[in-house]
Amino acid sequence: MRKAEITRKTAETAITCSLCLDGSGRNTIATGVGFLDHMLTLFAVHSRFDLDIACQGDTWVDDHHSVEDIGIVIGTCLTEALGNKAGICRYGSMWLPMDEALVLCALDLSGRCSLTMDVRFETEKIGTFDTQLIKEFFLGLTRACPMSLHFHELAGENSHHVAEAMFKGFGRALAQAASIDERLNGAVPSSKGVLA
Repeated sequence: MRKAEITRKTAETAITCSLCLDGSGRNTIATGVGFLDHMLTLFAVHSRFDLDIACQGDTWVDDHHSVEDIGIVIGTCLTEALGNKAGICRYGSMWLPMDEALVLCALDLSGRCSLTMDVRFETEKIGTFDTQLIKEFFLGLTRACPMSLHFHELAGENSHHVAEAMFKGFGRALAQAASIDERLNGAVPSSKGVLA
């Protein structure tokens, strides 16, 4: 089983996370940030990764530290669970419709960090959640698990729907990229022989 478990503690957050790439989508999410709990549940269900995460953060300041650090921790678990990436498909993409919203997520587990977000949110908040923090989450994740990650919004009016399309699409695209391609016979999918 490709899995990882880590604990990260700073002056701002204390986070424990376990992740299994070869799971069923089972999850226990308790980040202290309600909207992020919802998004990570969607991510786990649509990726079919098993994900357990708990965070105690300084949310009395705001949600920024918790959201960014959770991205870092999930990215770190992904890096550990993927190992040297032998045999993986490497690329994944998904057009994800969510009611009126339509978002493309495409990624390459290249070992090089790049985040492109051509996404607009019509509101600054989704409930009490700051929509700017969605980018902070994915920045933290891609820095800890270097990949080329692209989001492009083709349609969308409701900020909640756009965010859902992003997290569901990311789960589906990442599941494709992390899946094993039996034709590779355990080889790393790169002409260089390494993904870094």
